[in-house]
Amino acid sequence: MKKALTAAFITALMTGTALAEDIKIGFVTTLTTGAAVIGNDMKDAAELAMEHIGGQMGGKTTEIIFEDDGFKPEIGKQKTDKLVKQDDVDFVTGFIWSNVLMASQKSVLGAGKFLISANAGPSQIAGKLCNENFFSTSWQNDQTPMAMGEVLNQQGVKSLYILAPNYAAGKNMVAGVERTFKGEVLGKDLTKWPGQLDFSAELAKAKASGAEGLFVFYPGRAGGAFIQQYQQAGLRGVMPLYTTFTVDAIALPKLQEANMEGVLGSQMTQQWDPTLDNAANKKFVADFRAKHNRYPSFYAAQAYDAIMLIKSAVDAVNGDLSDQNAVRAALKAADFSSVRGDFAFGTNHMPVQDFYLREVVEDADGNWTSKVVKTVFEDHKDPYVGECRMN
Repeated sequence: MKKALTAAFITALMTGTALAEDIKIGFVTTLTTGAAVIGNDMKDAAELAMEHIGGQMGGKTTEIIFEDDGFKPEIGKQKTDKLVKQDDVDFVTGFIWSNVLMASQKSVLGAGKFLISANAGPSQIAGKLCNENFFSTSWQNDQTPMAMGEVLNQQGVKSLYILAPNYAAGKNMVAGVERTFKGEVLGKDLTKWPGQLDFSAELAKAKASGAEGLFVFYPGRAGGAFIQQYQQAGLRGVMPLYTTFTVDAIALPKLQEANMEGVLGSQMTQQWDPTLDNAANKKFVADFRAKHNRYPSFYAAQAYDAIMLIKSAVDAVNGDLSDQNAVRAALKAADFSSVRGDFAFGTNHMPVQDFYLREVVEDADGNWTSKVVKTVFEDHKDPYVGECRMN
């Protein structure tokens, strides 16, 4: 009898301890190198989300463990392994770069953990490598340039020159714009990544091509370097600039400081904008600006949504993560107030969402930012959803 009572007591104690454990979230991003400006924007947003929820999910204290991928896939995988094996996190999120995500995803999914990408959206993981425990709060890489291709059609652009870096996301961006653009591509260069910051040769080729427009994808530091060289090459007003993930809230203050007026009036497509009129977005943008004295980028918006998505799932199961099916169902339900407004997942767990045409403008206080010009796609599904075995 004593042995039975002791065993029951130990079991109850262990169960109670398990239920009392904190929720742990691993966050992999770039916190060093020139790309740290993106990672820190995401980190700032995740920390703001934690402030907004009082550091609690499902009635439990919640901890975020940030890890630096050093802008390298192999380091990203090492840090992901550490989060999964050593820290035993419940969720892993972050991931700016598609090549880092692809190198790290097996470490999370193979361990039965939940992986929520807050930025990277490679075609493989939207299609043939989709997984029941993978979710995204961003987009599939092709979608944003697909929206830009449609904008070019609507504006009557007949020819285009394309520039992008030679890695997974760059290739997806090129594929995306070519998927919808009905005009002629007069030239295309895939440049070295991440080291190349001199685009003078490519810009000379673009100018010589006679194309009516220039489409580029250069995230982070490369974007600022490209915009500066675009203006120096005298292409403003000669070859209109159309971008995805190049001109953003991270780059604009530096471009304004350098008086790179060539970016004013340039157009981009995106699934989010700081001017979107919903309560969650107004609070997010206002509090972010008050805390950091700058506009949040789309990277920040997606990181904020990632934390809120996780909270919605943990709340739905009252902090008990033992039933993975229940957690997964709660994640898929996406019952949270997104900064995008309505939020829903496709069958491959990529968002089904609107995409907007945005234009770089000067706000009432003289700050360079963006505004929505019009909606390009409504409830858009990525082109790889049909390849996902979860259909």
